[in-house]
This record gives sequence, structure tokens and C-alpha cells, in this order.
Amino acid sequence: MTRTLRTAVLLAGLSGLLLWIGALLDGGTGGPWLTVMLLVAVAMNLGSYWYSDRLALRMARAVPLDAARFGEVHAMVRALAARAGQPEPRLFRAPSPQLNAFATGRSPRHAAVCLNDGLLRTLDRDELEGVIAHELQHVYNRDILIGSVAATIATAISYLALILRFVPLLGGSDQRGTNPAAAFAAALLAPIIALLLQASITRSREAHADHTGAELTGKPLALARALVKLEAAGRDPRLQRAGGTPAEVNAGMQHLYIAAPFGGRAASRLFATHPPIPERIAALEQQARRMGQLPPRARDPHAGGGWHRSQA
Repeated sequence: MTRTLRTAVLLAGLSGLLLWIGALLDGGTGGPWLTVMLLVAVAMNLGSYWYSDRLALRMARAVPLDAARFGEVHAMVRALAARAGQPEPRLFRAPSPQLNAFATGRSPRHAAVCLNDGLLRTLDRDELEGVIAHELQHVYNRDILIGSVAATIATAISYLALILRFVPLLGGSDQRGTNPAAAFAAALLAPIIALLLQASITRSREAHADHTGAELTGKPLALARALVKLEAAGRDPRLQRAGGTPAEVNAGMQHLYIAAPFGGRAASRLFATHPPIPERIAALEQQARRMGQLPPRARDPHAGGGWHRSQA
């Protein structure tokens, strides 16, 4: 199953879950709740589509990336966009010491890439190019829109689940034919299932952006080195104490970043918005081998790490 098909299936699952809860609220009759939830989902998706970039940049306290001071970065992005045959996005920087970056916007022509000050200070040129290429591919693959839709539907499901908890208490269950036990089970399980589906979507898109970003630069190992630094920074207690922007501390925006801010806060891997960084690095190593940049070799799965551990 391709990543695109997998994403479509997961989004369909989220939408189906939303409609199922609406049907439960209507007692399975397809009444007004189902219609209302369809309208709510469409309205939320449209709002997310048009305004997600402004909200994300505002919460990141982002300012335009100065072309005079960061001329090399602007030139790098221009070259990558030309290589991809796509529009050049607006560039911003966020006043955060954390090593991170994100892309946002409803389409390639209305996109923005935001780089944290900590990232700009720490990465070398090739590593920064790898991170930027990853973010550009999020834009060109329409991942921002996909993530926004998934998050919107998951949020609608969570609100509906709260309403379902009160169905038996409102005395309307028997009249509408709603099964109180089914309503209670849906109220408990639906938000969890929605979060699992949403997290699976974002993890799949992150892995795809790693792969296509490395294809764009032709330097998968440069992105791998950047991820090594990002993982180390996410575990650094001094950087964690330094804090970040409102966007980074907002759990609902973690999926935007190339790495989960502050090392990630998911209670379980199933709810994580990003694949584990060691897995991402291993995939990039394999891509480098296919490109002839690393010699093919067997690796003991019980041995400690590859090139990135010895050079980190």
C-alpha cells in the first residue's frame, strides 16, 4: 500500500467514525445531528484550509526571514524550489532556541517555511538544506492540508464524544432508539481511535517527507545528521528549560514540526506524531545505500547503531 493510499484510507476511517457518532446521536435514523456534523466538519476543514498558516506563524511568533542577513538561506530555498519545479514559499524565523522547523499553508502558492533561531545557529549548510527540503516536500505533497483535515475531524469527533456521554442522561435514548451502552462505548473509544488514526497519518507523512526531501537534495545523510542533532537537542535539559514559542508547547501543533518539540510528549508510540528518529535515520541510511553513498552491508540488529552513532 502506497503512503498516499494509506493516508486516504486513514482519512476515510476518521470521516466514517465522525459520521457513525452523528448517526448514534440520531438514533441511527440519519436525522439532524448527522447533517449538523457534516456541516461542522466541512466548515472546520475550510477554516483550517484558509487560515492555518496565519495561526501557526502567529503562535510561533514568527517574523520574515531577513533577506540581507540570511541571503544564503533564501538562495538555497530558491534553488530547491526551482529543482522541484514548484513555487518558492515565504520564509520566516521564530525566536526559539529549540532546533526545529515547520511548514504551513494551504497550497504551494500560499505556503511558508519557518525556521527556529536555534536551528539556524546550529546546523551546517548541508544539514540545513536537508531540513528545508523536508519542509518543502511537506508543502509540495499537500501534507499541511492533509494534517489540518485530520486534526479537524479528530477534534470534531472528540466534541461529539463528549455529547454522547450525556445521551442516556437526557432521557432521549429510548425515544430515538439510541443504545445507551453503544453511546457510552463510543464516547470512551471514539476519541482514542481518532487520535490513533490522526497520529498514524502524520507519522506516514513525516516518513514520506524525509524520503522525498532527501531525493530533492540528493543528500540523505545530511538530513540524517540534522536529525541526530535534533534528537540530541530534544533531550538536552538545558534547552528544555529554555522553553519555546506557544506553537511548540501546544500539543495540537506538534505534528507541524520536523521533530516533535522537546523530544515529544506522547504517552505511547501509537499516539506519537512522528516516527522514532532512529527509525527515520535508518531509513535515510538505506536510501543512501540505494543511491550508492554508503556501501551495502549486513547489520546486526542487536549491535549498537551505524555511522550516525559513531559520528554524533
